[in-house]
Amino acid sequence: MAQRTPDAAIEAAMQRSPRARFLTPDQQANADLDRALPLMRGQTCSQPTTVRNLLRLLDVRPGQQVLDVGSGSGWTTALLASLVGDEGQVLGLELEPDLVEFGSRNLAATEQPQASIRQAEPGVLGAPAEGPWDRILVSAMAGELPASLVAQLASDGVLVIPVGGELLRVTDAGAEGHGPYLFVPLR
Repeated sequence: MAQRTPDAAIEAAMQRSPRARFLTPDQQANADLDRALPLMRGQTCSQPTTVRNLLRLLDVRPGQQVLDVGSGSGWTTALLASLVGDEGQVLGLELEPDLVEFGSRNLAATEQPQASIRQAEPGVLGAPAEGPWDRILVSAMAGELPASLVAQLASDGVLVIPVGGELLRVTDAGAEGHGPYLFVPLR
């Protein structure tokens, strides 16, 4: 059975970085709705229940190095930064330049210098030169499990990624499914 980040740590992170602060002004009133909300450029901010499940499966620990692929509004990057604490590091990657700027602004407001968001390099999945990563979270649907991301994991690392409509938790022991999920496509 997969380890889980304690619910209390996840809830504390969510209180420190409320979802409303990471939404566009026209969506902030909907922050408490448990559904994905539109951001910009066809991207979404995942529903809170989904984010809690992702974080439990990722099993983030203080001091870890975490890669957040598809950082969007910066909400998951901020939550991950809370979970790794001051001794850890979180790198959020986003393809859409408008979202890189929006997410970076939102993240900066949380005053967590251990986390940053930058433009993803087109044609490169993840940040292979900066790995290995203790944890990798992907908030976009892949058609198949990307070997290039699995290769960026530390030997005891965890990758959580939706693939072909199913959420996978990938470790050295293999991939285990955790039910159906819908996400925007991974590009």
